[in-house]
Amino acid sequence: MDIAEVAKLTGVPASALRYYEKKGLIASSGRQGIRRTFGKQVLDQLALISLGQSAGLSLDEIRSMLLPNGQAQIDRQILAAKADDIDAQIRRLQAMSDGLRHAAACPAPSHAECPKFQRLLKAAASGAIERRWKQVEVPKLPGH
Repeated sequence: MDIAEVAKLTGVPASALRYYEKKGLIASSGRQGIRRTFGKQVLDQLALISLGQSAGLSLDEIRSMLLPNGQAQIDRQILAAKADDIDAQIRRLQAMSDGLRHAAACPAPSHAECPKFQRLLKAAASGAIERRWKQVEVPKLPGH
C-alpha cells in the first residue's frame, strides 16, 4: 500500500512515516512512481510505535526493540525502568493530590495558620519535596 493509504488507515501523517523510516523504525518496500509503498506489517509496526510512545518510550528506545525485519524484540529492562518511572510519577501526583485535597478541606481559619501547610511550604522552599519525590516511597505528612 502506498504512503497515502497508510497515513489514511493509521492517522499517522505521511511526514511522520517518512521520519520513522529515516529513523529506522519502519521500512518501505519500494516505490510506486514517486510514492513510497509499505507492506501490511507496517500497520502492526505503527501500532507498536504508538503503544511505546503512549508508555513514554522515546523513538530511539522503540527502535532498539525492533529487529531489521520489523518484528519486536522487547527489552524487558527498558520496560521495567519505564514502569519504575511511571510508578514514581504516580507517587508524585498522588502526593500533590493529597496536598491539594488537604488545602481545600483544611479546618484551619487560614492556610497561614495550618501547620501541615506550613510544613509543605518549608519543604518546598528547601527542595525537600523534589528530593522526596525521587525516593522509592513518598511518606505521608502527619496531620495536625
